[in-house]
Amino acid sequence: MSHLFANKVIAITGAASGIGLETAKLLSSRGAKLSLADVSEGPLQEVCASIESAGGTVIHSVLDVRDRIEVEDWITKTVDTYGRLDGAVNLAGVQPKQVGRAKLQEVDDGDFNRVLDVNVKGTLNCLRAQLKVMVRGAAIVNAASIFGLRGMKMNTAYVVSKHAIVGLTRAAAVENADKGIRVNAVAPGPTMTPMLPWKTEESDRIPWQRAGRPLEVAESIAWLLCDASSYTTGTAEVIDGGLISQA
Repeated sequence: MSHLFANKVIAITGAASGIGLETAKLLSSRGAKLSLADVSEGPLQEVCASIESAGGTVIHSVLDVRDRIEVEDWITKTVDTYGRLDGAVNLAGVQPKQVGRAKLQEVDDGDFNRVLDVNVKGTLNCLRAQLKVMVRGAAIVNAASIFGLRGMKMNTAYVVSKHAIVGLTRAAAVENADKGIRVNAVAPGPTMTPMLPWKTEESDRIPWQRAGRPLEVAESIAWLLCDASSYTTGTAEVIDGGLISQA
């Protein structure tokens, strides 16, 4: 397993914390060369220092995924440094400020637009830049959610954005199948990350009786990136302890 991604070049957004952090550490431990991006400079530098101290190879860029030029410059830097791009993990995302407090008719326009700009437009910007330089055999994993496959009360913008990510993933998968590029998404349930600082009513309904761990999602991401999933594309891989299976 330690050489599963030997010499593979993987780009990751949202890499400074949570699932992105665990994904970066996991892929590096399996031989990947990394290009990490995040909006938070200090935490991102700490992640890179940790990976380098463990013997990994990593470069980083501080960027806002809403800015198409910044994203394109990051991917250009990645290819200029390593010579190619074998995989990408697009995890940058935000929650609404009103989560758990505002019904649909009370949603603030600014908050709604912010969530869709980061979660959807940000992923679109990444896909456009990444697909330009990828070759046959490459793979991309986007960040969806089980709430991109079902509804949730008082979290309208997030639910809308994650449904859009599933659609974006499926469209990209179909359009790029003839190029031999696979595009999938992960759809985690409640997971112990900085984006889940509250206990939701959903948490009490998980059959596995706990929230997910970031490393458990990272392992699914690694599988979707590797050759073992060579016939898997256009899917949203659910990692939720059985929550979505509840009636």
